[in-house]
Amino acid sequence: MEFGICLHSVIPVRLEASHTSSMVTQILFGELYRVIEMGKNWYRVRLAYDNYEGWIHGIQAHIISEEEFLRLYNSGTHVTTDLVQLLTLKRGQSFLPIVLGSSMPDLTDNHFCVGQDEFHYEGAMTNGFPFTESDTAADVIKVRQQLVRFAHLYINSPYLWGGRSPFGIDCSGFVQMVYKLNKITLLRDAKQQAEQGEIVSLLAEAEPGDLAFFDDEEGNITHVGILVNNQHIIHCSGNVHMDVIDHEGIYNRELQKYTHKLRLIKRII
Repeated sequence: MEFGICLHSVIPVRLEASHTSSMVTQILFGELYRVIEMGKNWYRVRLAYDNYEGWIHGIQAHIISEEEFLRLYNSGTHVTTDLVQLLTLKRGQSFLPIVLGSSMPDLTDNHFCVGQDEFHYEGAMTNGFPFTESDTAADVIKVRQQLVRFAHLYINSPYLWGGRSPFGIDCSGFVQMVYKLNKITLLRDAKQQAEQGEIVSLLAEAEPGDLAFFDDEEGNITHVGILVNNQHIIHCSGNVHMDVIDHEGIYNRELQKYTHKLRLIKRII
C-alpha cells in the first residue's frame, strides 16, 4: 500500500476513474490518504480523515512514505479558519491559495514540512488539540457556541455535490467541515452521520450545534443541518443559509412552505 497527502488547494475525488465521473468528495490541502488501488493514470484512495473512498488523477497525487504518513497522521494538526489564505512554499518562494478547513499537520512556529518541502503559514487557525469527553461543561458550551460561529463562515457558499470548500459544498460536507474546524471528526455522508452521537428526543431539548436529519418519502436520510437553537437551522440547500425549523421540518419563509421533513436529531457533544 502507498500513502499520500494533498498538496493542492483542493483535489476532486471521483466515483469512477474518469474526469467525467461524478465527484463524491474533495480532499483539502494537508489531508492524508491511503492508495488502495492503482489504475491507468488514476489512484483509488481512502481518506485518512473519514475513510471515504474514490478515485483521484495520478497527476494530482503526492506519494509519501509510510513513515512520513504516520508522522503526519499522529502529529497535532491545526485547521485553517480564514476563508482563503496564501501558504508559502519555501522552495522556489512560491505561493499556494488554500481554503477554509485546510490541514496544517505538525505545525511548529508557523512552519511544517512534508518530506523535503517546507511550508510557512501565518493565517488564522484552530489549535492542534481535539475536544474530549473529559472537557468541562463550560468547555462543552464554548464548543457548541463555536460550532454555530464557524457554521456562519459558510453562509452563502453555493451547493456543490461532493464539495467541502466554501466555494462549493454539499449538506453533509458543510456539517463535516464545521465540526472539523472544532477538531471533531464526522463521517462524510448524511446517512453515516445519522449513526453518530446520541438521539435528542424533542426539538425543544436541542442545543446549539446539534444535528438535524431529514428524510425522503421512502424514509432515506437525504439531508442534514446544524441547529443554531431549537427554532433555527443552518444548512446547505441551494446555498448555505439559515431557515426556521419546527417539529415538522424546515420551513422556508421565502418559499412559504416546508422544504425538508424532520426525521431525527443527534447530539455529537
